[in-house]
Amino acid sequence: MDGMVTVPSSLIAPALRLMRANRVFVTADGARRRVRELELRPTPYGPPSRLRRDVRVEVSQRGWPVYTITPFGSTPTGSVVYVHGGGWLNQIAGQHWHLAAQIAAEANTVVTVPIYPLVPFGTAAVVAAGVVDLVRQNREWYGTTCIAGDSAGGQIALSTALALRDEHGITLPRTVLISPALDLSWSNPRIPAVQPSDPWLATPGGEVLAQLWKGDRDILDPVVSPLMGDLAGLGPLTLFSGSRDVLNPDAHLLAGKAAAAGVDLGFHEAAGQVHVYPLLPTTIGGDARASVVRALRLGVTAPLSVGETPPAPR
Repeated sequence: MDGMVTVPSSLIAPALRLMRANRVFVTADGARRRVRELELRPTPYGPPSRLRRDVRVEVSQRGWPVYTITPFGSTPTGSVVYVHGGGWLNQIAGQHWHLAAQIAAEANTVVTVPIYPLVPFGTAAVVAAGVVDLVRQNREWYGTTCIAGDSAGGQIALSTALALRDEHGITLPRTVLISPALDLSWSNPRIPAVQPSDPWLATPGGEVLAQLWKGDRDILDPVVSPLMGDLAGLGPLTLFSGSRDVLNPDAHLLAGKAAAAGVDLGFHEAAGQVHVYPLLPTTIGGDARASVVRALRLGVTAPLSVGETPPAPR
């Protein structure tokens, strides 16, 4: 990422603990308090004033604000819908914008970033439906379209991929998941073993946010917990997870389910790394971002599916 200072990965976990990065998650009351704060005073969502010089950023209304990042100096191929994380309550952050811009420039593709409604106003089914519409529109406008997301955005991305397959017969050429939330019941028996090493996420607050996010759906509905969905027939998946992340045990379950369903899944597991490590200013984070770009470049250059027509000129 342009201008980013690289720090040793060994400093990340102590810094997160010092900043009390887990304060929203470590107690149920902390999560509820943060929801109330952001309900009253939402945080800004616009991109940083300085992104890469080799991309152009525009915004439109497609039900929600949707930003479009386009590379300069070349004809882009296809598109990527990038869904940001933040625990379903925190707005998009600078790290998300810089990664989205990197994908646009280095994969030579159009990247669209939806500013979807957060809790307590947004719910899983409503947001998934909106992202499904966005992907379908992007396919009409730009051709081959992939989806990517981190953390809560990874949950939305995989739920969207399942809905596109089930409701529209669309198989995405690549879905990239960065430390995704996969099972919002937080019931994996391996989570307590990982919890002491995770400086960022925790179950008590996560359960509060999950209950708000699920809306009127069951917590195990695949639109809420995509790990519960049938993976057969999905396109290739690329998965990133650090071992110091309470979401890591579910990442292993996803890898196992994908193998059993015959779905191509590339699993990038980083020992000793924390939640969303590919977004962090470390050497291993930079290497992971390069892998994200490679995976999406392969996805957007995949041949059109049988019966799929090229996009109409815009």
